[in-house]
Amino acid sequence: MNFNEIIKKALEEDLGLGDVTTDNLFDEKHKSTAKIIAKQNMVLCGCDVAKEVFLTVDKTLKIKQLHKDGDFVVSGTMVFQISGKTKSILHAERTALNFLQRLSGIATKTRKFVKVAKKYGVKICDTRKSMPGFRYLDKYAVRCGGGFNHRMNLADSVLIKDNHIKACGSISKAVKTLQAKVPHTAKIEVETKTITEVKQALGVKADIIMLDNMTPKQILRAKKIIGKKAIVEVSGGITLENLEQFAKTKPNVISVGALTHSVTSSDLNLNIV
Repeated sequence: MNFNEIIKKALEEDLGLGDVTTDNLFDEKHKSTAKIIAKQNMVLCGCDVAKEVFLTVDKTLKIKQLHKDGDFVVSGTMVFQISGKTKSILHAERTALNFLQRLSGIATKTRKFVKVAKKYGVKICDTRKSMPGFRYLDKYAVRCGGGFNHRMNLADSVLIKDNHIKACGSISKAVKTLQAKVPHTAKIEVETKTITEVKQALGVKADIIMLDNMTPKQILRAKKIIGKKAIVEVSGGITLENLEQFAKTKPNVISVGALTHSVTSSDLNLNIV
C-alpha cells in the first residue's frame, strides 16, 4: 500500500507553516524519548503508517515498534518507543496519532461485528462510505479487524442500485443491458427493497441479491425464494445492537457502512518520558 502521498498531505496540513511553539522552545540538539500508549483495549491498526510519519519528519529518529497491525492490545500497552530530536517527535506526534486512532477505531469496531456474525457463518463487509482520500486505509483497517472489503471503487464490480433502476426503467432492463456488455467473469449484484424486486432480480438471473433495509422477517422470506440461486447480501441500518437478529437469518454477507462512516477513534497518546 502506498500511503506516502496521504502522509505528505497530512503533514502539510499540520506542519506546513512550522510549529511556533516547539520551534521556539527546542534547538536541534535537544533529544527526548517518547512512548505511545494504548489507553483502552483495542485492535491496533495504522502502525506502519504512524512509523512512516515519524520517519518522514526525521529519518534519524529511532523507533521501536512493539506490536503490529491486527494485534489486540489491552489498556496500558506500549505500542511504540521513539527516540531522537524533541522537535521531530513533537512535529510528528498529532499526525501519527490521528492515523493510529482512526484506523484502530475502525479495526476495533469491525472485530466486534465479526465476533457476533461469525457464530452464524456470516461475513462482515464494509461499503464505499469511507473518508474521502482515505478509502484504502479505511478498508485496510476493516481487514485488520477480520472483516472483508466490498467494492474498493466503482470499477471493481457491478452493483445496480435504486437510482440505476429508476433511471433505467426496471431491474430487468438494467440487468439484461449489463449482461450483454460486461465481461462474462463479472458478477452482477442488484439492490432490492421488496420481495417483488427480489423476484424480478431472480427472473433475470442476478448473481448477487442485496436485501436493503429489510426486516429479519422479510429477509427470511426473501431467502426462501432465492434458495441457492444467488448470493444473499443484507444491508441497511445494521448496528452492533441489532446485528445478531440479522445474522441469525444467515445471509452470505452483511455489509455495514457504519464501520467506516461512523468511526469512534481509539484512545492512544504519546508521552515524553
